[in-house]
Amino acid sequence: MKLVMVFLLAAIPACCYASGSGCNAMDDAIAQTVDPSVSLEEYHNMIKSYTTLPYDTHAVDKFKQCFLDQSEETLANVNVMVQAIYDSPECV
Repeated sequence: MKLVMVFLLAAIPACCYASGSGCNAMDDAIAQTVDPSVSLEEYHNMIKSYTTLPYDTHAVDKFKQCFLDQSEETLANVNVMVQAIYDSPECV
């Protein structure tokens, strides 16, 4: 599970040149992932076009559940981290 989280978080900087300022799908996926008010079912429906294989769906559901298990402070820190990535010189 930790490896899945590492890979999903590692994808953020790789996509940041197209996100945070133009890729609404990526921005929405990140916002929905971190938002504790979004249930697993709502999250799955939102990203179902990106998770076509059964193990993709299972991994992404576990990833979302990790965020659902976090405190509000941790989720706020994740949002700060994502914004710092978007604002970094590599993403300009």
